[in-house]
Amino acid sequence: MWKGGSNSRRLGRRLLRAYAGDGGRRCMSTVAVNTDDVGRSDHNYENARPFSEIPGPRGLPYVGTLFEYTRGPFSPETYHKALMQRYFKYGNIFKETISGETIVHLFDPDYIHHVYQHEGKIPHIPPLLETTQMYRKFRDMSPGLGNINGDEWYRLRSAVQQMMMRPKAVSVYLPSVNRVAADFLDRLKRIRDPSTGDVPNFMNEVMKWTFESSAMTCFEERQGSFDNDTDSFTQSMVDANNKIFFLSMKLRFGIPWFRWLPSPTWKKVVHNEDYFFRCHTYLVDKTVASIQKLVDKNQLQEGQYSFLTYLLGRPELSFRDVSIITLSLFNDGLKTTSPTTVGQLYCLATNPDKQDKLYEEIKKVAPNKDEPVTNEMLSRLPYLKGCIKEGFRFFPIGVEVSRIPQKDLVIGGYQIPAGTHVQLNNNMLLRLDQYFDDPESYIPERWARGKPTEKIHPYLLLPFGYGPRTCAGRRFAEQEMYVFLVKLLQNFRVTWPNEQPMKQKYEMLLRPDIPATFRFVPRN
Repeated sequence: MWKGGSNSRRLGRRLLRAYAGDGGRRCMSTVAVNTDDVGRSDHNYENARPFSEIPGPRGLPYVGTLFEYTRGPFSPETYHKALMQRYFKYGNIFKETISGETIVHLFDPDYIHHVYQHEGKIPHIPPLLETTQMYRKFRDMSPGLGNINGDEWYRLRSAVQQMMMRPKAVSVYLPSVNRVAADFLDRLKRIRDPSTGDVPNFMNEVMKWTFESSAMTCFEERQGSFDNDTDSFTQSMVDANNKIFFLSMKLRFGIPWFRWLPSPTWKKVVHNEDYFFRCHTYLVDKTVASIQKLVDKNQLQEGQYSFLTYLLGRPELSFRDVSIITLSLFNDGLKTTSPTTVGQLYCLATNPDKQDKLYEEIKKVAPNKDEPVTNEMLSRLPYLKGCIKEGFRFFPIGVEVSRIPQKDLVIGGYQIPAGTHVQLNNNMLLRLDQYFDDPESYIPERWARGKPTEKIHPYLLLPFGYGPRTCAGRRFAEQEMYVFLVKLLQNFRVTWPNEQPMKQKYEMLLRPDIPATFRFVPRN
């Protein structure tokens, strides 16, 4: 971190060079195979059954099974359900072609383990969101960690590793996480129905909380997300984020003319991406200007603006890289942390005995609800962590983790040539009785460290992925969810006042299929 003196002057020079010129050049790696690295990872490859014999639904040339999602029996929003039907019909390995792309799906944790074992130091993936990758290339932006492979990915990942993946580095932001959670509770008290305690469309409220938390981490400045008269800025970014993912889903389940011609839906994607990036750029520019002013006056204190100053101080990062890293924290947090947190709360609201048990643990460790949550407190909340793991099992954030093996593999007795798009669908197995005892029951105790109630395959529940491409924001997301749930349950008993259960729908990732109304009953 930086304070006054020579370090401050060095940062000032770095800021001026990076911000004014940004001469860094982007290397746009593709998902194609590095032919210099292709080899045989499985000695029996030649004796395995050919790729063409992998079972799966038959479709039309090029479009494949696309019309099954646009004209029935499925829909884009039920893609996850379609995958489960395919699994029950074809087994734990099958392939499917949609709009020219053939994907091999793996529904066996041992198969998934095999892929991870052979992914190497720099795993290759398809873009997390093709539309975002295309947009950033179109705007000559840094592609970001989720849209590149090879040495360029390794450069970016290495630069953020120390700041984002180490628990001690992330714990620096715990005070700001506490402040945002406290202000969210104040808003909750204002907006809940005075007679019932209900808060409708709670997902939208949680997205505002996620946005505010990300803003404090990146820019150390509040955005007024919880003020009724000043939340239009936050709400507009939340809306743009929702539209990007919804429109991207529409493009995925359509003939991909947008790859060559700007279709109306693609133009809407660009419009919303432009808006989100423009708002984010405003926040970055304002913060960089504040840092520069402090540097010029030799007044930048140690730990001040620590996230941005760390990134700006890395010589291997261009300003475009720094901008896209912070943009990803906003974008990914809104689409991952928010629905996950709502899913966690739903599990507790519909299992009051487990909520009571968690509350008793919280009350014992943190009896004063007005005190901030500390790292020491979090270290003594094992049941909370079991609840979150079980919540991930009920409400996974996505249907797959994707890989593009750089070596030929044999999986399930079939040849998987290097360069094949492979989806690891372990999230779809999390409620099957062949892998979990009583899978439809919410049982946080099954995750108790040292004395689990059952033996669980280690490659089943991997909510943040695995290996070198584990989610870079994992520590931030976990810390935010821990504090959110602790502070919420300290103040309220949460119930589910609806007859309709909450499930999930597919919009590139999984999210609640209803707006989700919760009832918040104040605790004495």
